[in-house]
Amino acid sequence: MDFSVVAVAREDDSPVEEPLRVAAVADRLGYREVWAGEGPTWDSFVLATAIGRATERVALTAGPVAVSVRDAFGIARGAASVAAVVGRPVGVALGTSSKRVVEGVHGVPRVRPAAAMEASAAAVRGFLHGKPGEPAAPGSVFPRRLPPPGGPLTVAAFGDRAIATAAAHADRMLLDIVSPDQVRLLRAKLEAAAARAGRTSPPTLASWLPVAVDPDPHSLAQVLRSIAGYLTVPGYSDMFEAAGFGEAVELARTGADPGTLVRALPAAAAGTVGLVGDLDAVRARAEEYAEAGLDEIALVPATAGDPGGERTLTALRPA
Repeated sequence: MDFSVVAVAREDDSPVEEPLRVAAVADRLGYREVWAGEGPTWDSFVLATAIGRATERVALTAGPVAVSVRDAFGIARGAASVAAVVGRPVGVALGTSSKRVVEGVHGVPRVRPAAAMEASAAAVRGFLHGKPGEPAAPGSVFPRRLPPPGGPLTVAAFGDRAIATAAAHADRMLLDIVSPDQVRLLRAKLEAAAARAGRTSPPTLASWLPVAVDPDPHSLAQVLRSIAGYLTVPGYSDMFEAAGFGEAVELARTGADPGTLVRALPAAAAGTVGLVGDLDAVRARAEEYAEAGLDEIALVPATAGDPGGERTLTALRPA
């Protein structure tokens, strides 16, 4: 199992510079890659540049960036710009994000997100492999001046159409907060879609998963808060109900606030779609994900009670 690390600003009361601390810890401990997550707080390309300037070795992936908000050329140019500044490979992850972010934050209509993802992935892939001297875009009079960023193209997917897009265009498909059973199902769909697309091997499969080794109450609450946002999402609500957390799902459907939902979720919920517990329990859970077909776990370390995720990332550091 390959481990990478996610450096993303949580939209809570955690310090806004916390992603930089997480990335610095990951680089020092020898992790291969850091994801510079995008959200209402951080622009992913700015964050990736800041991480690159503050670290020495770690490869970078910017995103997922929302395809309804950014055009394909701008996405590829952003990755190439970061790579030129930091002198390291930079990949791009694409996602459809949510209506709450696309429309509620950016004020842009989130229309036909699956179609937008398909068009963006095809275009971004072409832009990522362009060479200096070529037109910056088809029909453009401006030549490309920066070399390609050198990192992989990742597509965040869950629905069938997004999986087909990942199978056709991506080097890696990304899942977000899933159980091993969901990994097993989605892996089968990815392999079938890759075969239909004529690929001899499918993209690698990764998932962002919350993780906390030997968590204190603050870390546990932070993990539960990250899960609470998924309680009413189709494909997740059924899973949580089947796991015995129906009361929290019903509360979420009534519009309960995050604090109420965290209090309603038992501690065991953190282990349903994450790696939480002592080191042996976390490693055993990671093995379950590997057996289900996951190639890479992108660790989203709890930082409340563990600044920079130091305790958790040290425990799971590469050999």
